[in-house]
Amino acid sequence: MIALTLSQIADIVGGRLADISAEDAAATRVTGTVEFDSRAVGPGGLFLALPGARSDGHDFAAAAVAAGAVAVLAARPVGVPAIVVDPAPGPAASGAGVLEHDTDGSGAAVLAALARLAKAVAAELVAGGLTIVGLTGSSGKTSTKDLIAAVLAPLGEVVAPPGSFNNELGHPWTVLRAGESTDYLVLEMSARHPGNIAALADIAPPSVAVVLNVGTAHLGEFGSREAIAATKSELPQAVPASGVVILNVDDPVVAAMADETAARVVRVARSAGVTQADVWAEDVVLDGLARAGFTLHTGDSAVPVTLAVHGDHQVSNALCAAAVALECGATPEQVAAALAAAGPVSRQRMAVSARADGVTIINDAYNANPDSMGAGLKALAWMSRAGASKGRSWAVLGEMAELGDDAISEHDRIGRLAVRLDVSRLVVVGTGRSMSAMLHGAVMEGSWGSEATPVADADAALELLRAELAPGDVVLVKASNSAGLGALADALVDDVPAGPEGAR
Repeated sequence: MIALTLSQIADIVGGRLADISAEDAAATRVTGTVEFDSRAVGPGGLFLALPGARSDGHDFAAAAVAAGAVAVLAARPVGVPAIVVDPAPGPAASGAGVLEHDTDGSGAAVLAALARLAKAVAAELVAGGLTIVGLTGSSGKTSTKDLIAAVLAPLGEVVAPPGSFNNELGHPWTVLRAGESTDYLVLEMSARHPGNIAALADIAPPSVAVVLNVGTAHLGEFGSREAIAATKSELPQAVPASGVVILNVDDPVVAAMADETAARVVRVARSAGVTQADVWAEDVVLDGLARAGFTLHTGDSAVPVTLAVHGDHQVSNALCAAAVALECGATPEQVAAALAAAGPVSRQRMAVSARADGVTIINDAYNANPDSMGAGLKALAWMSRAGASKGRSWAVLGEMAELGDDAISEHDRIGRLAVRLDVSRLVVVGTGRSMSAMLHGAVMEGSWGSEATPVADADAALELLRAELAPGDVVLVKASNSAGLGALADALVDDVPAGPEGAR
């Protein structure tokens, strides 16, 4: 973050000073990072006091200052130097995510102040030459964000969020990681309600925007795919006429967003029949670990690309990343080299580990929706058939959350898809109606006996796998984060040390 005095920050966020004099506030600068975890605070930092599921950040204000924070951004005085923003009168904020435990409106007040601070910092950095890249889509955001950061790295200093820091807390927190030496700020944007992406884009207006796809993630929150599309289109609408919007036109809903932006549009496609594409792939092939190779076309250039990430669906992600880098001045050859070196970065997203006993684990347990679940199953099926091991394929699947009225039908469809892809063993983790529907779909599609096995929880799944996995088997672990299968995948990887090649 650019260095600011406490007085300047108080003015920006509309807060008042507590437990510090005006003179000291004018002389004290925040030179470190802004943190919402007191354990991450360092010298010169600013601590955000937010309510959580188990504790209230206000209770850790003194510890944060002892660790080096110069002040706390809080909703009430905390006994140490603070900038206090008062909760608005009226009912307490509520809802999912960051504000879920905000019983008195204090969290909403601190988040609003954080957004104002990030907006002011972003505006100053953009005036100094910073390029902001915004990214959204129903699936693949985090993987694509990591690829974009990788292809921009040869061009300058890049700041991008770790993992999926893409909501009303993670987004401004990431903005404040940028400083005067930052050339590119890559921001992943998610939404649970209409207006969410517009609000995030207002904090840090992008000059380059990417829309990947419109699927059924968070369908329970939005009610319809049309409502999801309208919310995703808030990103291209936020880009000024001087900017550029990159659209994955393999998705016709995304392609239609070209009519909703004043910016120049760059179309990306991997389908051979899409003739209006500006950046496209040709001759896509997969190796035994489902890593794609293809020819990248742009204008009159054609260069070979070999990806280090896993899954056929990564081709579209890589094309979008390539388009961003090309717009920022990279050559096709630079893009190809960067993509070849860009392995998985964010945890539990198509992370492939080869154990010494010959079992391969695909840890994709961080999140899931019908589109990403289908992509994971296809990668599993390919790796078990095309890989050198030729072992059994295991799909260990948990619930896909937030699908609303479509939850039963979508889980049923995934169970059927596993059978159609000839997955050897389907382990259905959980006892709710959705998981019963997944099992029912598999059975009705033709799987029976031990081919489709229900287990109560992750511990039962781990016990089953430890008893039955054999050399050459390939295991996909995937579910929404709320299902908690990440620990199961980690345990499977840690059961046996990595083989000679380790994690690939």
